[in-house]
Amino acid sequence: MKILAIETATDACSAALYLDGELTLRYQVQPRRHTELILPMMDQLLAESGLGLGQLDALGFGRGPGSFTGVRIATGVIQGAAFGADLPVVPVSTLAALAQRCFREQGQRRILPAYDARMNEIYLGGYLIGDDGLANTVQQDMITAPGEAPLPVGDGWVGVGSGWKTYADTLSARFGSSVSSFDDELLCNAWDVALLAVGGFEAGHGVPAEQALPVYLRDRVAWKRKP
Repeated sequence: MKILAIETATDACSAALYLDGELTLRYQVQPRRHTELILPMMDQLLAESGLGLGQLDALGFGRGPGSFTGVRIATGVIQGAAFGADLPVVPVSTLAALAQRCFREQGQRRILPAYDARMNEIYLGGYLIGDDGLANTVQQDMITAPGEAPLPVGDGWVGVGSGWKTYADTLSARFGSSVSSFDDELLCNAWDVALLAVGGFEAGHGVPAEQALPVYLRDRVAWKRKP
């Protein structure tokens, strides 16, 4: 299987190429430079592999939640590439991808990824790593006040992401002994978006380019609250 994935929803900008089990990555922590970096990253990966876009099976991208601008960049780039090459797209939750990276690098299996959503809120999800080594949702991605975050079942959870830096005291008090530790420096990575995109593609979750849509969460919540 051949999948090219991109991720621009956080301060890190990255692209990864999955070729039959082998992964190649381009990754830079360069806030506000994602627009100029992401297309060259994609081109470099394809050039080094000797492949054109049309020879891939699918594309993957971090659909959000995260930076509104970053999510829009990834969506626009991946839609354009998918339309041009007539490829399906696998949208991947950026919170799931962060949990996947936490497992890949630290071996944790019960993960509560959280991004700082500003306005005294966080984007939060809950993920368990399955026997297949992939992050599975146990708490749907949401936007919430840190002090009102839903409590996970059981203990042995770890927190990860910028939300744990901005609201460390509030989240630690809220989760108590359920959370054993947290890493507030880890960023989302296209490597993990690619891994989850492969699993999603195999499960039949690829969509046409026009259905490869961003997930902002805040807009969705605001819409639901209208009378």
